[in-house]
Amino acid sequence: MRIFYLACTLMLLASPGIADDPPETIEDDLGILNPQDTGREMLARKIEMGVIDSVTCSLGINATKYDNHALARRLARDCAEAGYTKAMTWMSQLENNGQGGDYNPDASAEWDRRAAEAGDPVGRFNHGLNLMRGHGIARDEALGRQFVDQAAEDGLDIAKRLQASDYDLDEVTPDGDNWRYAPLF
Repeated sequence: MRIFYLACTLMLLASPGIADDPPETIEDDLGILNPQDTGREMLARKIEMGVIDSVTCSLGINATKYDNHALARRLARDCAEAGYTKAMTWMSQLENNGQGGDYNPDASAEWDRRAAEAGDPVGRFNHGLNLMRGHGIARDEALGRQFVDQAAEDGLDIAKRLQASDYDLDEVTPDGDNWRYAPLF
């Protein structure tokens, strides 16, 4: 039986058009013929068209994996501004690591704050860490613990781990207080 499936697969791959490159995309007044539905080109096209939805926003990490941090930043910003909290935490990461722009701990902390206030558990946890450290925001350890506690109540395991360690920041980010910005790319 396996040999039969293998033979069928090989015949399909040998057939014209099956293993070839995808057909050429043609755009005219009637629309787009054979649009490329994956990859960074698709993301760029959706941004240009103003398509900001949950599916498009969930693909933003792919732009960073393609090492296109400018595209990732643009998509994450548009999605975050549209209210997608995961994109807010992604923008925080981009700002905090200087990907697609300058290192900006203040902007990073602001994105985490916005995600936290919108109810995102990761945003709450990150905002709590920022407050406890004074990273990009005024230090307020008591308020930071409150945000970590909320994230733990939301079920975020790393927040529970921080609580269990009596809020020892080295438990979750051992080098966080000694970290210095160094460009990743």
